[in-house]
Amino acid sequence: MPHAFWPVDPSVILPFLVAVSLIELTPGPNMGWLALVAMGRGRLAGFAAVAGVTLGLAVWMVAAAFGLTSVLLAFPWLFQTVRWAGVLFLLWLAWEAWREPAADTGAGPDLRSLRGLFLRGLTGNLLNPKAAVFYVALLPTFMRPDHGAPLTQALALGSLHLVVAVAVHSVIVLGGAGAKGTVVKHVQGPVLRAVMAGGLVLVAAWLAWETRG
Repeated sequence: MPHAFWPVDPSVILPFLVAVSLIELTPGPNMGWLALVAMGRGRLAGFAAVAGVTLGLAVWMVAAAFGLTSVLLAFPWLFQTVRWAGVLFLLWLAWEAWREPAADTGAGPDLRSLRGLFLRGLTGNLLNPKAAVFYVALLPTFMRPDHGAPLTQALALGSLHLVVAVAVHSVIVLGGAGAKGTVVKHVQGPVLRAVMAGGLVLVAAWLAWETRG
């Protein structure tokens, strides 16, 4: 197919996929939270969380493509507000995990809990300014001004990133769900709640550290 029909320069696709794969494989808040959800509540719950995280990433991607995230980066106080709101949200999730009874390992999550996990994943990612920085910093380096419309290129590359993110996050969920039986077998009751809450506190600290600069 002639290059003119591609939404982006074909020569940048492989380097872009390698770059975003390495970024997604780097441990971060999303990875830690999804692993905790899958270990604590199982595969279906983990995939509900992945769906919310992915929608949150998509919102940031579209905002970056239309230049809206530049507002966030132009005002440090706004960036810090979103950053600390994300940290506080994760700490609230930790408190919630501590207060809630441990999930019943014999029953799957109901629709209400799946919806809640989806919304938590969405909210957590919308309050993660690292996603905005990622799109603003990375996408332009793979866009070619003489190839196509910047908006088309940004959306195409951003969509490729979403595919990679879903793949990586799905592997994390499958791994976490696979470890669920072992974790619950050896860690039960209040200890399990403490482990889940403590893990979320670490994820919150992770987010605060990664977005500090």
